[in-house]
Amino acid sequence: MQSSPLFPPPLSLYVHIPWCVRKCPYCDFNSHAAGEAVPETDYVQALIRELDIEQAYAQGRPLTSIFFGGGTPSLFSAESIGRVIQAARRRYGFAGDIEITLEANPGTFEQEKFSAYRGVGVNRLSMGIQSFNDLHLQRLGRIHSGDQASAAVAMAREAGFDNFNLDLMHGLPGQTEVEAMADLQQAIELAPTHISWYQLTIEPNTEFYRRPPRLPDDTIMEDIYEKGLEKLSSNEYFQYEVSAFCRDNKYSEHNKNYWQFGDYIGIGAGAHGKITLPDEQRIIRTTKTRHPSDYLQRKSSFIASCNSISREALPLEFMMNALRLNRGVPREYFSGRTGLFDQAIRPTVDKLIAMGLMEKNPEIISPTKKGHEFLNSVLEYFSS
Repeated sequence: MQSSPLFPPPLSLYVHIPWCVRKCPYCDFNSHAAGEAVPETDYVQALIRELDIEQAYAQGRPLTSIFFGGGTPSLFSAESIGRVIQAARRRYGFAGDIEITLEANPGTFEQEKFSAYRGVGVNRLSMGIQSFNDLHLQRLGRIHSGDQASAAVAMAREAGFDNFNLDLMHGLPGQTEVEAMADLQQAIELAPTHISWYQLTIEPNTEFYRRPPRLPDDTIMEDIYEKGLEKLSSNEYFQYEVSAFCRDNKYSEHNKNYWQFGDYIGIGAGAHGKITLPDEQRIIRTTKTRHPSDYLQRKSSFIASCNSISREALPLEFMMNALRLNRGVPREYFSGRTGLFDQAIRPTVDKLIAMGLMEKNPEIISPTKKGHEFLNSVLEYFSS
């Protein structure tokens, strides 16, 4: 494959907080039960050391977004979150419209912190609601109730958050179509700017994988999905990605940067990063030491792996992200963000256009509605 000039795209920062009150049976993220004490101070110091070590990867670019994910970042105090934000500001600089998101659980303890988080610079919350049905919450191992979830939204608004996401799952064990639509309706009535609505999947290395629950059959799943899309659309939530819906153009800027094949530095136990190195004409992926206790023992380097993305793998890597977006990405992003000429994908794209799976548009790389529905099949064409 011939090379095209490689340009550094926008840069984001992901901060991983790996502790939860308890591990949910469906969760395959790098999260660990907190126990009686979390080494919050030591962990924040380690995160700041990482910011120092990774600073060269910024290449002078300011951060366009920060995302505190987990785990449950809202287990940490606002003071600790603020220390990381200020350390990132001093070392990297911020874009003027930077989005700073914190994942939060809707338990009462976290609600009390919302104002303090707003005060240290967090300007967007992502709340892990999952369901408003108490029985389904119990089956999912969640520690909050449906009433607490609604109260958390009110508390977030009182704290000054006018931009927040609600995470909601469907296809839950024993869930009916009526119950799924009731969950979605309740979320819509709370009027968040963003809803992440996605189907529960059973992942390896989870309790649900070892002891699979009985999920709704495929017919019910399809009905839930179709009626859910209709309900979200009729309430002015625009589907801009496979499972992401927003009002008033309030996208998740952080996630959108992922999908547009932007760069991100990942710090914290098990965090992943993707960095473009124009001088070396290559793109690397980094993974940090996974277990919190091992991570905290590191002093000079937290990297567990660092690998270049091969030129052969770049078309699929790019498309796995870009084609998740309903409206796709500008065509020039492919060359600028992969270092490959457009000819590397042109025959495949032309074939998919002829099959009605990609849009015929000289300026945009985008799936059709049918292509979006059969995304996995579309991506297979870029894997060889």
